[in-house]
Amino acid sequence: MDAEEKEIKKKSLIIMAIIVLMFLIGGFGYIIYNKEQQMSDIVEAFALEKESLTDEYAELSLQYEGYKFNIGNDSLVALLTTEQMRVQRLQEELRTVKATNVKRITELKKELETLRKIMRGYVIQIDSLNAENTRLKDENQQVTQRYKQATSNAAQLTREKDKLTERVAMASRLEAGGIQVKGVNSRGKEMKKIDKITQLVITFHIAKNITAPVGEKVLYVRIMKPDDDILVKPNSGTFAFENRQISYSMMKTIEYDGEEVSEVMYWNVEEYLSPGNYRVDIFADGNMIGRKSFTLSN
Repeated sequence: MDAEEKEIKKKSLIIMAIIVLMFLIGGFGYIIYNKEQQMSDIVEAFALEKESLTDEYAELSLQYEGYKFNIGNDSLVALLTTEQMRVQRLQEELRTVKATNVKRITELKKELETLRKIMRGYVIQIDSLNAENTRLKDENQQVTQRYKQATSNAAQLTREKDKLTERVAMASRLEAGGIQVKGVNSRGKEMKKIDKITQLVITFHIAKNITAPVGEKVLYVRIMKPDDDILVKPNSGTFAFENRQISYSMMKTIEYDGEEVSEVMYWNVEEYLSPGNYRVDIFADGNMIGRKSFTLSN
């Protein structure tokens, strides 16, 4: 083989080597490009997963916030607040962690599942508590309704009792009837002229009443003059009537047994009597039981 052929063969080998080397470089370049593309896809996938995980943490935090406002149990609210703060801390950590930190993102994903399980436990407690509250509210409404009904019934019974007591009191009240007033002189003869009258004679009867309490009764008589003053003696006193003390002209104690009884009371005229319209009021047991008007003239 001559020198020229050797040179040609040498160049051919070099060209083949260069071609093989180019193929090798191209192959390695493709492999490297493919690896970089795969890595880029992986990083993008973890970035998306991180974003999705961040949204899930935010949603869980909002759920805790919502449940806190729907319950009235302070202890349970405190527990929910503690768990919500834990969620927010992990949410903040997730915000700052790199998407390429696969290990920590995976751990935070597991933490999220744990937090969701805890939330489900709280949801069960909240539902149970709400159900109990609803039951208690229903019972409270029923108790309140029964109480209102009982109060209404009691008020009705009280009103009926008061009416009955009032009717009994009215039925048991004494009644003075047949009241007559005449003026007489010193010999007991009835006089028409006022200046001849030395005594006023008041006659009446206490009606029969089997419902009235029997026993000793004090009768009070008030004689009212035309000027609305009451005729009284120096030793006259007062008696109770309608929560006040009023003066009387005469008083008399009788024994009452429920049967009709007639009474006579005398007023000795020791003062000047002016002509005009007079009135006699009779009282017993704190009640006015009779009234009679009469006229004295010149």
